[in-house]
Amino acid sequence: MPDVVFTVDQSKSMRDQAVPGHNRWHPDVPSAVMVRPGQMIRVECREWTDGQIGNNDSANDVRDVDLTHAHMLSGPIGVEGAEPGDLLVVDILDLGPVQPPQEYGDAPGQGWGYTGIFAKENGGGFLTDYFPQAYKAIWDFQGQSCTSRHIPGVRYTGITHPGLFGTAPSAELLSRWNARERALIETDPERVPPLALPPLPDNTLAGLAQGDAAQSVAQDGARTVPARENGGNHDIKNFTRGSRVFYPVHVPEAKLSGGDLHFSQGDGEITFCGAIEMGGFIDFHVDLIKGGMETYAVTTNPVFIPGNVEPRFAEYLTFIGVSVDRETDENYYLDATVAYRRACLNAVEYLKKFGYSGEQAYLLLGSAPLEGRISGVVDIPNACCSLYLPTAIFDFDLKPSATGPVTKDRGQVAMSS
Repeated sequence: MPDVVFTVDQSKSMRDQAVPGHNRWHPDVPSAVMVRPGQMIRVECREWTDGQIGNNDSANDVRDVDLTHAHMLSGPIGVEGAEPGDLLVVDILDLGPVQPPQEYGDAPGQGWGYTGIFAKENGGGFLTDYFPQAYKAIWDFQGQSCTSRHIPGVRYTGITHPGLFGTAPSAELLSRWNARERALIETDPERVPPLALPPLPDNTLAGLAQGDAAQSVAQDGARTVPARENGGNHDIKNFTRGSRVFYPVHVPEAKLSGGDLHFSQGDGEITFCGAIEMGGFIDFHVDLIKGGMETYAVTTNPVFIPGNVEPRFAEYLTFIGVSVDRETDENYYLDATVAYRRACLNAVEYLKKFGYSGEQAYLLLGSAPLEGRISGVVDIPNACCSLYLPTAIFDFDLKPSATGPVTKDRGQVAMSS
């Protein structure tokens, strides 16, 4: 059994834990606990919004979610002997939903999770111009599998993974983040949703920091929404059990933090809250490669070896998109984002032929273990992306045939009022 180094009472906010976590990246957030290289540890995690989303049939909570609280991170975990320039070697030994005696309850991860479409004015998503309102689907866990009353006819095994883990930035790196993201915002300051999220004192949680240090975290701490040089919110679904991650170390003790656990997710997490979100636990083994950043030229972003624990599918129905906006017929030059968006939209339209609403299809593509691939970025002018949807997750035949699709009433996801 790994040493439990960070505990969470799922009946309480992260702010009210015996040792609170944090929700900003900043070097002045103190280590909550120290561990040694070679140690196996367990970290318990709160769902990323701190329990703002409920197991119900209304999406009002998704519509009204306060993103200034996000993400609720467990840690930082200090590593003895870690120095700037080292690589922190993190092996993911195991992870999953909340464990006994807290396995059932009202918090995400206690036997259930959710997928949400965020409203355009409050975060949005990859297809926000097509789905600007808030929607939600609840998923019930049965061992490694999940089903949803809001998206019937589907069952699949999740690839559980942490959406977010990383080391603390140095003061210099934090300053660079804030400068470049503010410059990006200034290119279109009125955009909805915004181009980036600058530091915001409102609802900052600074862990064990007090006094001037806590004030500094609130004033300059980086929001946790994007991935950056320290790791952060990668949302890589294959970052699962058996994975080994090499994190750049920017500050003494490394200060590893994380959370945002996912029961399952499709490549791209396209609804923004597209994974099946949950609280739970994650077991790590930690070690160091002294001077590893320079030795291996891992100086800008982490590298990782994927785990080999994932569902195996023999057959996929694959949707293709190219970098052409079908609504305006505008051609974009080798734009993989436009191409993948089109592949997703093509899949949504296809699934609607079987009775799913657009919102059900969108939520399914964000949460199911589908594969998204950049297939070509050299054949001017069109980039080509593809989306591989496993057919075995459906309880009906999804493939095209001469008899046509079997359409039936498949209900609807939770909507906002």
